[in-house]
Amino acid sequence: MRKLILRLLKKIIFLCNFIISKYFQTEKQIVLHQWLNANRDKFLRLEYDLDEDSLVFDIGGYEGQWASDIFSKYSCRIYVFEPIPEYANNIEKRFSRNEKIRIFKFGLGNSTKNAKISLNNDRSSFLKGGKEYRNSQIVRAVNFIKEHDINEIDLMKINIEGGEYDLLEDLINSGEITKINNIQIQFHDFIANAETRMIKIQKMLRKTHYLTYQYKFIWENWSIKQQYN
Repeated sequence: MRKLILRLLKKIIFLCNFIISKYFQTEKQIVLHQWLNANRDKFLRLEYDLDEDSLVFDIGGYEGQWASDIFSKYSCRIYVFEPIPEYANNIEKRFSRNEKIRIFKFGLGNSTKNAKISLNNDRSSFLKGGKEYRNSQIVRAVNFIKEHDINEIDLMKINIEGGEYDLLEDLINSGEITKINNIQIQFHDFIANAETRMIKIQKMLRKTHYLTYQYKFIWENWSIKQQYN
């Protein structure tokens, strides 16, 4: 009798967990499920009108996989920005024989400064706490673009764990945003007023770009309007 009761309890617990996971998911969990089910990482994030002369910014390089996928598809020029020294060194080794992929051992943001970054694989962040930190550098993106005499960026991928808000606001306010043909962004929801700031940035982006796809707080892409191209 006891074994029968235990088996029934296990079935009830399993059923409860199933119902909770199916019908009480957060909005982000639902969107993530849709993204993964459609395998959008292998399609939307790699489908662009690029060629071997295109310039791509990979801001938040981590292991360099996205840069590798984009290069394999288009043989374009890629600037990879990675502020964590060991990650940047690994990317540098990975592409050591590829002259078209340049590695910059700093992050891009709204100001130039030295800062500590928490170490957590692809979730490493200047804005989240952690057990282990690295001394890193951030360079103002607006200054980098001007100093390197860059007039057009065909694609900018931004995945920098909360730093995207400051970066995008500065690019927009400076007017440098019109030099970027496609902006692929992952907004993060762990910072204060994340959704409010995201909506404000999206509203400003609509002046110069149009939305091509959006999976809220997962990935979205903005393409330049024809009059700015």
